[in-house]
Amino acid sequence: MLYAFELSGEHDFLPCKEVFACLSMEGLEYREHAFYDQCLVLDIEGHSIDEKLVFIAGRLAMSHHILKVVGICEVKTDQIIEMCDNSDLSSHLSEGQTYVVRAKRARHHGEVNREFIEGRLGGSIFRKGFRANLKDPDVTFRFIMTNMAVLGSIVASVDRGAYEHRAPHRKPFFYPGVLMPRVARALVNISQVKEGQILLDPFSGTAGILVEGGLVGAHVIGIEVRKKISHGARMNLDEYNADYSLLVADACHVSLKDSCVDAIVTDPPYGRSAAIRAESLQHLYTDSFAEMYRVLRQGKLAVVVSELKVVEFAEKAGFTVVDVFTQKVHKSLTRTFTILYKG
Repeated sequence: MLYAFELSGEHDFLPCKEVFACLSMEGLEYREHAFYDQCLVLDIEGHSIDEKLVFIAGRLAMSHHILKVVGICEVKTDQIIEMCDNSDLSSHLSEGQTYVVRAKRARHHGEVNREFIEGRLGGSIFRKGFRANLKDPDVTFRFIMTNMAVLGSIVASVDRGAYEHRAPHRKPFFYPGVLMPRVARALVNISQVKEGQILLDPFSGTAGILVEGGLVGAHVIGIEVRKKISHGARMNLDEYNADYSLLVADACHVSLKDSCVDAIVTDPPYGRSAAIRAESLQHLYTDSFAEMYRVLRQGKLAVVVSELKVVEFAEKAGFTVVDVFTQKVHKSLTRTFTILYKG
């Protein structure tokens, strides 16, 4: 069965990586059918797919909606209407259910008028014997104009507004230079930490990553060398009722036993104004990566975001590098995301 993930478009790679990680966590087998601008179409197999996708939508940060695909065609009016006319909607609409059609244009794609195509698609579905309801429909059909035209029924939607409410400046304690909640949640998802498992951030700062880990049900552990920042992190974690432990300590000497955490997600300092007890960034990265490797369980992942390239430090510590990708934040800042595996 084909499903389409309407991606946020705020990053070239993170939204897809996040989707893949969440599907793997839920035991869903998938293969990539197509990747369009802001739309990822996957062929997904498994049991209770729709139910699992609803759960996944509750974790995702960099998607808008998950659609069960009706059809895909070129962004041309005649082909769009023909595709809908010839589609079997039995797995999307049941007898007596009402519907509405909503259209979305991804960036600059397509010249078809949104209101016009909503009406034409709505008419096509009406002719199949179903009744429209613009205010309170049972089923919402989403039509995305991207490199191709994708029509599907919404299985689940992501509450993007919740991340805006958790913006750094809206939390009880704010300190500049932190990750935005959507990025932090995507990294937590990529780590594949599950409810009840342990997530470590050895450079926890104001707890932006830990808050997102706590909200997916993980027990989160933070290490922060600065007492003031650690106190602020506690305020933020309490605000969101996280199950947490915070240590005012040095990431180069972690007071945790070997192989005791299920995932690591961290944003270590890299030239920002931060109190560092190590002799240099070289020592900090060498020793902290060794400690991350030591405390992470076998077969688990660590996700690191940094301005610096960390592959050398990670491999020296024993990690296998799974993936590396970048994000240009602005002219002078490019973030590198490195996914590591302890084999």
